[in-house]
Amino acid sequence: MVDAREITSKQKQIAVSEFFEKNKHFLGFDSLQRSLITAVKESVDNSLDACEEARILPNISVQIDRLKGDEIRLVTQDNGPGIPRDAVEHVFGKFLLGSRFHAIRQTRGQQGIGITGVVMYSQLTTGVKTKVTSKIASDSSAVFVDIGLDTRKNRAIKSREKRDVWFDDITGEVVEHGLRIEARMKGKYQRGKQSVFQYLRMTSIVNPHATISLVVRDRDGEVYEQGSWKRTTDKLPRVVEEIKPHPHGIQLGTLQRMLRESEERKMTSFLRHNFSGVSMRAAKEILSLAEINENRSPKRISTNDANGMLNGFQNVKLLPPPTDCLSPIDDLLIKKGLSKAIDSRFAATVTRNPTVSQGNPFQIEVGLVFGGDLTADGPIEVLRFANRVPLMYQQGGCALTKAIESIDWKRYGLDHPGGKGLPKGAAAVLIHLASTNVQFTSEAKEAVADNDEVFEEIRRALLEVGRGLKNHLKKKSQRKKAKEKFELINVILPEISKKSSKLLGKPEPNLSPVITQIMNAVFCEETLGWNSEQKLATCIIEVYNYTARARAYTILVKWPESDTVKIAVNPLGGRKEAKGIWAWRIETLDPGCSTTINIGISGLTKGDWVDTDIFFRGNGDIIGATKIDETLLEEIRKMEALSAAQNEINEQYSETEVNHLIQRAETAAKSELEKEIIETPTPESNSSSIPNGSPTLFDDYNTEELE
Repeated sequence: MVDAREITSKQKQIAVSEFFEKNKHFLGFDSLQRSLITAVKESVDNSLDACEEARILPNISVQIDRLKGDEIRLVTQDNGPGIPRDAVEHVFGKFLLGSRFHAIRQTRGQQGIGITGVVMYSQLTTGVKTKVTSKIASDSSAVFVDIGLDTRKNRAIKSREKRDVWFDDITGEVVEHGLRIEARMKGKYQRGKQSVFQYLRMTSIVNPHATISLVVRDRDGEVYEQGSWKRTTDKLPRVVEEIKPHPHGIQLGTLQRMLRESEERKMTSFLRHNFSGVSMRAAKEILSLAEINENRSPKRISTNDANGMLNGFQNVKLLPPPTDCLSPIDDLLIKKGLSKAIDSRFAATVTRNPTVSQGNPFQIEVGLVFGGDLTADGPIEVLRFANRVPLMYQQGGCALTKAIESIDWKRYGLDHPGGKGLPKGAAAVLIHLASTNVQFTSEAKEAVADNDEVFEEIRRALLEVGRGLKNHLKKKSQRKKAKEKFELINVILPEISKKSSKLLGKPEPNLSPVITQIMNAVFCEETLGWNSEQKLATCIIEVYNYTARARAYTILVKWPESDTVKIAVNPLGGRKEAKGIWAWRIETLDPGCSTTINIGISGLTKGDWVDTDIFFRGNGDIIGATKIDETLLEEIRKMEALSAAQNEINEQYSETEVNHLIQRAETAAKSELEKEIIETPTPESNSSSIPNGSPTLFDDYNTEELE
């Protein structure tokens, strides 16, 4: 029998870098093709993050050279802020080192394993160190250094370090700031859906502020494939703010650690200063439920007390966490990105309001394009993104794909055999999940794990763009039929009239009343264009009355309103109905007559506004327009007013002041409630006034409204 001491003596700790060396598939290095895509992904993601944090419009180039056998040379370069000399070895030569892991805000990477994984894989497969060139603006020269990795000690191995002036390989100009990475590794470049080209194409869609280029060369130096995606906007993503953790996402062990490490003296201060969404009122209620004295030191909280606090977190009404930690892409920029990569005739986008899952804020954006050069024979193209990063693999196991498959797309004009799997048609669907904590199915971050709240938000957004597609196809079909009918009538009737009049020797009659009776419809057609002289996006709406009586309508148009996008030309005036919806009243539209509405929009560039929705109020349908949903319009107005009020409060008051105002409102509401309870007869004193089982004042009191 082997002695237990002998068994345990053989156990020894391994470094995290040594673990990843033997399990490189966890990082996405499990095949030659995927290894190359992973290496490009980690480099490009880091470049985008660095440029955005430094508020620099990114210029990123990727060069891939095929060498002997399966070896390739990967060179990526950006115009970011660069990395200081002392930090280079830590950034490239140490796993689980990063600035974003503990920060609760939207970022592309968090774990600090990505670029170090590239260094490790290169060294593991070719034995060649990674060449790093870095230049920061304040230094007169750049640092050139070769980086290897000591996997047993999880640290970098530096060699051939020097400082010199850095000249760009293509332009020959001196580089003022930026980063260049050259890695030699085993990899395989392939064309197709799962390729470096496709990854960069997808990256450009959700990062329209970036210019990205790709050059792939064969062993003889000839260009094998290349791509260029220029930025379509100079607007950088908004700066995200770091937030405190929300109690709904806290587990027992994390709470105990926070209590041990706290410098606060009182439990009320601990709860308010270490968590988001906890007002003074909420802090006191949590401690009351947990039977913990408010003045107790956090360091003296037992496990039972901590469990009581967790119970309080779930049973006390808390404010939602702030959402300025998220950076959505924006509807217009999604359309710009999609138009840059996909030639389509119709585009619909939806940005859902931020919401929370397990204490983590998240936001869903969906875009749908239809027609153009998209193929109609096979399944629709699915473009999945998490925090602006493309998801290339495990499409079938991803929650984003499952949400698409859960929709009955036949209702919206796409072919969906059996109602299972992806629909077929000339369409592409983009889904972007922005979150402070994206839950992936694996360490390689290739698919989003199942989450009920995320799933439902995606479904709602998909249903909305689906309705947009349905209306587009319906409008297109109606217009086609009406146009064919009109053209037929305008060709045949005049010919009959002409010949009949000639035979009878009489003048040709006025056919307008006859054509109007035959058509018997109101027709609407919009034309979107670009005024190059005034630099305005234009929209011309023509409404024709082909009926026997006069009509009156209100015409509404959906336009891309924002802080920088305004209506500059509007001869007919009209009024704003809601954000992004403008209306004009047509008092009288006589039979056989038409009216024209035209507007010019400033703040856009050519090609930004390629599709819109026309709505109407009034009796009788309009071919080419949709009757406005008044309930939905009212909801839009309410959300707009609520958002404006929240922004005004945030601008005028600090978080502490907001919590103080909430507390004052709650106190006043409770005082008024107690007063009303005293004055309200009870069932015992007045049984006739309040029937048995009827709701009382307690039932009507809703604390959510106070929040």
